[in-house]
Amino acid sequence: MTSSTETPTDEPYVLRNDRDGIATLTLNRPRQFNALSQAMIAAMQAQLQTIAADRQVRVVVLAGAGKAFCAGHDLKEMRANHDKAFMQDLFRRCGKMMMTINEMPQPVIARVHGIATAAGCQLVSMCDLAVASDNARFATSGINVGLFCATPGVGLSRNLGRKQALEMLLTGDFIDAETALRQGLLNRVVTGEALDAEVDALARAIVAKSSVAIGMGKQMFYKQLEMGLEAAYQYASEVMACNMMTDDAGEGIDAFIGKRQPTWQGR
Repeated sequence: MTSSTETPTDEPYVLRNDRDGIATLTLNRPRQFNALSQAMIAAMQAQLQTIAADRQVRVVVLAGAGKAFCAGHDLKEMRANHDKAFMQDLFRRCGKMMMTINEMPQPVIARVHGIATAAGCQLVSMCDLAVASDNARFATSGINVGLFCATPGVGLSRNLGRKQALEMLLTGDFIDAETALRQGLLNRVVTGEALDAEVDALARAIVAKSSVAIGMGKQMFYKQLEMGLEAAYQYASEVMACNMMTDDAGEGIDAFIGKRQPTWQGR
């Protein structure tokens, strides 16, 4: 969480850069440690919705400009609008943004450096994958100002074990990148100098696969987590049968048998 005020600027709240099927979205409030103000959330939501419908984008990378990834919600904005209806709308919009990340067909990779606190830590937890520099630190720090990080706790509890998640939520203490890796919040930790190359390598490994299989698989993965074991197997079996009927699956199997590289059809 940050208490920084909004500074008028002509710069967009979110920068987008596309290259080779990878769309990088960069939170662009560096002087406010990329706090998730109303305007920032709206800008992110618009970009994510546009990308979700863009078949040319295969992977999304979320990054932060400046010294930090994201310091959470803007406390000064929240105090300046001390009204329950405002708070409900703010958290509803933020939750919708987090769910858009979860529901869009493209895998989303968090590129984390510096701090990721409160809703910034939530943002990392809601991304499908996360790579961090070894200087990154994570906390759900709302408890330090009398505010339990309830919404960040949703994502955190789905990444970490219960006791590890509750310790973060109850104490507000920071954990370092290696601890976050060990507890399940991250996929990889590298030096700051290697961060971009590591994120790019992970993104390109996904881009090389069938977008049809990736999209179906991401949806299946999250949906089956909420099911009982028997229902999960029934659902997964149906997804696999449907996946087998796609052109990409036929091409992939033929390419494997023929010992050649597949040419994905995207259908």
